[in-house]
Amino acid sequence: MRKSLIIHPSELSIDWIDKAIKSGCNAIGLHPIGGENAHLSAEELLCDLEKKEFRKLIDYAKKSGLEIEYEMHAARYFLKEELFAEHPEYFRMNETGERTTDFNFCVSNEEALEIVANNAAALAEKLYGSCRNYYFWLDDVRESGCCCDKCKNFTPSDQQMIVINKIAKKLREIIPGARIAYLAYHDCLAPPKSVKPEEGVFLEYAPIEKWYGDNIVKMEELDGNIKELIEFFGKENSKVLEYWYDNSLFSRYKLPPVKFIADNELIKKEIKIYEEYGFEQIASFACFLGSDYIELYGEPDLSAFNN
Repeated sequence: MRKSLIIHPSELSIDWIDKAIKSGCNAIGLHPIGGENAHLSAEELLCDLEKKEFRKLIDYAKKSGLEIEYEMHAARYFLKEELFAEHPEYFRMNETGERTTDFNFCVSNEEALEIVANNAAALAEKLYGSCRNYYFWLDDVRESGCCCDKCKNFTPSDQQMIVINKIAKKLREIIPGARIAYLAYHDCLAPPKSVKPEEGVFLEYAPIEKWYGDNIVKMEELDGNIKELIEFFGKENSKVLEYWYDNSLFSRYKLPPVKFIADNELIKKEIKIYEEYGFEQIASFACFLGSDYIELYGEPDLSAFNN
């Protein structure tokens, strides 16, 4: 099973790369901070990728046998709000009937889709050292689909699938064998109803909801949803994106980080369950466990990931 840990670009270091290898990883993922300012985080990543020292870290990781992946919420990065003045029709219509630049865009507007796909292809070529798996997610917000007359009959999952299919076609024109993830997350946990995936699209299942509240949702409660997604997308290249080591989540996305204690028995159990479903890749966010965390609390326990 292909494994990866996903961290913020600012947390990448020789120590983290060595730690990922020791934890049995085949890849390391870089995730610009999400949320409302994810488009700005994407721009910061591109600035990092121009720095020699940062590229040396990427080179070290690849020479050490790790593949490099970049996973990011990118909708607002791909369609700049500056276009709104001349082309409000590119942007999503909210529930009150107003066009807005807040999140995502109109997936029924072909010109908007073309801009998004072209910018996604341009970004892919700038992601230094990236393997051919791409993760360009919609904005990190619930209930942010387009409600215009053409879009309103599409489910959130359908709307995402339209965008991902368009990007997939463009990517594969310039990068043979490129693949792109459909992110089953938030409003898009259910499979699309009316839009099928194009060649090169694979499932990335990110059940963040099971970590909300006081108790972790048991895997048995997710069984029906997982089976529906696997049946729709297939098992090939399918990926789980978990939160077992996401100390940014446990720290409520605020620094300094809280002390993290891994639930090793749960992690081992759930890895086995995901394997039984047929997922070919498994990953976990591992943010807020960088050098600042180590100075406060020492090395985090990642041993359960290396089963």
